[in-house]
Amino acid sequence: MFKFLKEIYEDAKNIKIKDPASRNLLEVFILYPGFHILIFHRLAHFLYIHKLYFVARLISQIGRFFTGIEIHPGAKIGRRLFIDHGMGIVIGETATIGNDCTIYHDVTLGGTGKDTYKRHPDIGNNVMIGAGTKVLGPIKIGDNVKVGANSTILKNVPNNVTVVGYDRIIK
Repeated sequence: MFKFLKEIYEDAKNIKIKDPASRNLLEVFILYPGFHILIFHRLAHFLYIHKLYFVARLISQIGRFFTGIEIHPGAKIGRRLFIDHGMGIVIGETATIGNDCTIYHDVTLGGTGKDTYKRHPDIGNNVMIGAGTKVLGPIKIGDNVKVGANSTILKNVPNNVTVVGYDRIIK
């Protein structure tokens, strides 16, 4: 329980630091749906890894109802994720997200429908994914990557690059 509360507090502090519009932690706790969904997800993920699948999915769906952000309870999310203007975000069951990432609204970390076991992307550490982006399939996005808004990513992306449009890398 202490670890859960520590992670949630760390998430709130991270949002306060990264979002210039937030004035204090109380605002983050009460007004930020990106923060609220992290609470729902961390609880749902705990239940999911303990094989309480139905209850985990129920909690994730309640979180979706309140926030407009859908994160499958099987998705693995690292520390200090900042979801800014989160409406419309979808994160699939086998997706992983590293530490210190930022995801803007209307992003999909989804599957292509062609894969079976591992269907969703792996996102490295310190990655920024712009609004409207679709990252699809069991691909890897490296560390320190910036993905421009409205991009479609279907191939692996190496570390320390910016990618825009349709898999176009800018160094």
